[in-house]
Amino acid sequence: MRHPLASPFLIAVVASSVLVSSQAMAYGKGDFFTRVGVAKVVPKSDSGDLVHGALEASIDEDSGFAYTIGYRFHDKFGVELLAAAPFEHGVNLEAFDGSDIGADVDSLPPTLTLQYYPLGGLESRVQPFFGLGVNYTHFSDERIDVKGADLELDDSWGAAAQMGVDLIISDHWAATTSITYADIDSDVELDGEDIGSVDVDPVVVMGGISFYF
Repeated sequence: MRHPLASPFLIAVVASSVLVSSQAMAYGKGDFFTRVGVAKVVPKSDSGDLVHGALEASIDEDSGFAYTIGYRFHDKFGVELLAAAPFEHGVNLEAFDGSDIGADVDSLPPTLTLQYYPLGGLESRVQPFFGLGVNYTHFSDERIDVKGADLELDDSWGAAAQMGVDLIISDHWAATTSITYADIDSDVELDGEDIGSVDVDPVVVMGGISFYF
């Protein structure tokens, strides 16, 4: 004969197991996290005209090491700061007669985003996230293939938007991929004279590993 407490006991054991499992896979409020990986910066194909349209600028893509640090202050909300080693971009300046002038510039684009996690706090191994924030880009080491000329790009502030997903591996580890768009515009000077502006407006694709603690 089945003991009258067997069913309630079994239900309690199963419920406890589910609760423990849910706690083990907790993904939400109070978590600090860092993401480490490789980011590819892809500027828009046409970055604008300089010298009253005499030169058409295009900026090459580049890949490099990137990392983030963030905090989940709510199951569904958090903040994240993206940082990276400087990216090195080739710049092509095409004249109206078809001739080219080469240039180079380094960019350092830290980005702060407020993130929304629609499945935060739930036991799901697939955790998408979306972010809105601000980007600051510092340009340095500008060079142009014109003897004696001095090229300078001003730093930029602009909006940023992000979407990504964490694929949960264990209590502390996840594989991560994300795409971030940044509004990056810079005024350009040659030998101290304003020659126009460039719209970099890159898409940044990042893939790597996340650690939650």
